[in-house]
Amino acid sequence: MAKEAYVVYTADKIKNRKARAKKYRIIIVILIIFLMSLFVVLSLAYNGGSFTVTLDPNFRLEAGLAIYTEKEVHKHVRKLYAEELKFMDNISIDWLPSNIKDFTGGSHNGDNYIAYTFYVDNQGTEIQDYWYKVMIEDVIKNVDEAIRIMIVLNDTETVYAKANPLTGEAEKGTKVFYKNDIPVLENRPRLKPGEVDKITVVIWLEGDDPECVDKLLGGEIKISMSITDEHFDEETRHFIENSKDTINADVSTELNVTED
Repeated sequence: MAKEAYVVYTADKIKNRKARAKKYRIIIVILIIFLMSLFVVLSLAYNGGSFTVTLDPNFRLEAGLAIYTEKEVHKHVRKLYAEELKFMDNISIDWLPSNIKDFTGGSHNGDNYIAYTFYVDNQGTEIQDYWYKVMIEDVIKNVDEAIRIMIVLNDTETVYAKANPLTGEAEKGTKVFYKNDIPVLENRPRLKPGEVDKITVVIWLEGDDPECVDKLLGGEIKISMSITDEHFDEETRHFIENSKDTINADVSTELNVTED
């Protein structure tokens, strides 16, 4: 009897083991499918490179503005794509080439930094103002805490960074991000017909930033830039939408005074 009991127990044990093995296989398959789906989503999110520049199509048609990378060809497009940088280690701004703003156009990445140069051309017949806006579209592991974005507009160089988390003040030699997801928002006034702006964008991880610590390892970031004719933050937009009559009256008065 003891032997039969032993046989029954062993059979039950084997049956339970097979059930557990089947359950584990199902879990593993589900995890694989999940990871593959996550990979596809991230691939789509980062498709097109880590930095792009877009010109508002309506602004292009109305104002005659164009963007391009080949200064002599003037072949304008709606969107520009910078070459990806597969790996970025932290560096100092002092390590950037001294002639980084002298490149003529397109991608000129280096060790551990992204660099891209393009042109904004007023091909219309009227003086135009435009806004250039840099947006952080996606960030992983808070790598934006130590990121630096340099904009060189013609010969004017400005470096942007998040404020120091302890003091709330700008990091040394930088201008504080406009917003966490919009680090750069600037107006370029009075671009004359036939006038061309040269813009160089440089992005790197600043090793001297106190937030540049090991917790950022493995982080990723996707940044884009747009050229538009105007900008309204949400507060201004709300005010305009609820005060159209007042705004129109003020604008009419301003125009009359200007014409006189």
